[in-house]
Amino acid sequence: MSARALEGRRILVTRPRGQASRLAALLEARGAETVTLPAIELRAPEDWAPLDRAVESLGAYRWVVFTSVNGVAAFWERLTLAGRDARSLAGIRMAAIGPETGEALRRHGVEPDLVPAEYRAEALVAELLPRVHPGETVLLVRAAEARDVLPRELEARGVPVTVAPAYRTQPAQEDAGRVVALLEARQIDAVTFTSSSTVRGLLAQLPPADAGRLLAGVIVAAIGPITAETAAEHGLHVSVIPHEYTVPALADAIAGYFETSPPAALRH
Repeated sequence: MSARALEGRRILVTRPRGQASRLAALLEARGAETVTLPAIELRAPEDWAPLDRAVESLGAYRWVVFTSVNGVAAFWERLTLAGRDARSLAGIRMAAIGPETGEALRRHGVEPDLVPAEYRAEALVAELLPRVHPGETVLLVRAAEARDVLPRELEARGVPVTVAPAYRTQPAQEDAGRVVALLEARQIDAVTFTSSSTVRGLLAQLPPADAGRLLAGVIVAAIGPITAETAAEHGLHVSVIPHEYTVPALADAIAGYFETSPPAALRH
């Protein structure tokens, strides 16, 4: 793959503010110009009590499962506020839904016991079930609005699950005027989505009657199948899904896609 495979391409990054820079940097290193329009904002959960209660009674859990880097960050914040640290996790097994979440645990001095080969809830359930015995309680640290696949499947097999919301997402209140103008002028080559909430958040910022027209012809890149399914449900055709559901893999997949596109496809 050419080191400058994205030369002349303009790509819209919809990650939350504070997280967009990593993907933008990876795309820019491959020659792209990036435009950042955060589609979602991360907020505290409506109530910290479930997570705080779980932190106070960590000894009751056999496993703690994290489904995002954001969940790890919020968990450690509440752990610290409770006057505790990683020593409170001695004897408890840790599961992370993907390598980036696993790396977030390592930064806090904790080696994850399980990172599934496929980075989605269904794969985590499949690999976790043989390791958990009925009656052993699992703590699930996640977004407030996350899918219920994991707790539903575990509880159906006799494994009690405590769900502790660590954060919530909401559509960002950003000025989308510049992005709308670029879309109107056909000056955006691709849009990236790193979660289902970024799909919904971006569409919430575009004029409802014009969203389909504005995104027509724009290459849609989704970090994984769940995000791609959400995009499809909203009428978007997804052209790029990386084999590994990570931000670096997404950047590579976008570069690979455009490397095979004819020069005439360049917009500017």
